[in-house]
Amino acid sequence: MKRTFFLAIALLLAAPACGQPWPQKNVRLVVPFAAGGTTDIVARLLGQKLGDAWGQTVVVENRAGAAGNIGAAEVAKSAPDGYTLFMTTGSIVTANQHIYRNLPFDPERDLVPITNVATGPQAVIVPANSPYRTLAELIAAAKAKPGALNYGHAGIGSQTHLAAENFLHAAGIEMTNVPYKGEAPAVTDVVAGQLNMATVNVAAAMSFINQGKLRALAVTSKARSQQLPAVPAVAETLNGFENSGWFGLMAPAGTPKEIIDKVARDSAKALESTDLKARLYVQGMTPVGAGPQAMAEQIRAETALWARIVKERNIRVQ
Repeated sequence: MKRTFFLAIALLLAAPACGQPWPQKNVRLVVPFAAGGTTDIVARLLGQKLGDAWGQTVVVENRAGAAGNIGAAEVAKSAPDGYTLFMTTGSIVTANQHIYRNLPFDPERDLVPITNVATGPQAVIVPANSPYRTLAELIAAAKAKPGALNYGHAGIGSQTHLAAENFLHAAGIEMTNVPYKGEAPAVTDVVAGQLNMATVNVAAAMSFINQGKLRALAVTSKARSQQLPAVPAVAETLNGFENSGWFGLMAPAGTPKEIIDKVARDSAKALESTDLKARLYVQGMTPVGAGPQAMAEQIRAETALWARIVKERNIRVQ
């Protein structure tokens, strides 16, 4: 009888803890690229805001490699309790399944969308001392010697790689592909003159462009970027060209809907704040925060699009 009594007391004492609102501890936010790149910057800006709102620290973990697949697989196998979130790029969950034959996760089965966070164009960058001062000059040089020039990006299948593939296809040129484990090291090698060109998100190159350490030949948005008004759009040289990247939050499949909805609501609120909007603007990004359904619809549409483009460009990794 005594044992039953004390067991009942213990259960009663534990009940309030079970009903405590999420989160009750630090939240891990996995970034699938190296620190310093755009995905990392967006994650840290939003993570700080969410941490302030939740009264818990959002710990950003960088799990770089395989165009985001390593980080995505890490999240996919994590406990679906809301304490592991994923800052994805669009390409990881829309294009990689068409590029990689042995993908270590299934985007549709293993991950659930929370909200689209931000979007922005890429920049076509060259070293500050590059002989190419315009996009037309770069294209002409590449046409004269196919494969002689090289270009870098954040990894095979990454948004920046796909932007480059789109550009090369539209321009009718070929360059030697140099993949990296994130944007930051690619940008570093452009600054050092080790690469002739890179296609990176505007955020990753903005400070170097402003400091005169890089030259931006073009941006991939249909119109010029407000942050770089003096830099032409690729479409001014290649009519109709457009390519923008996006970043969003996801969670392991099975994460409770109430947690998904809370993270989406709190993210949307954070993205409406004047200071976060301003910080994203400086990085060349526009906040979104449209919620799970809108993100799911975008993923479905872009998955079909990239299935076609990847096949046409024969982009494959064994």
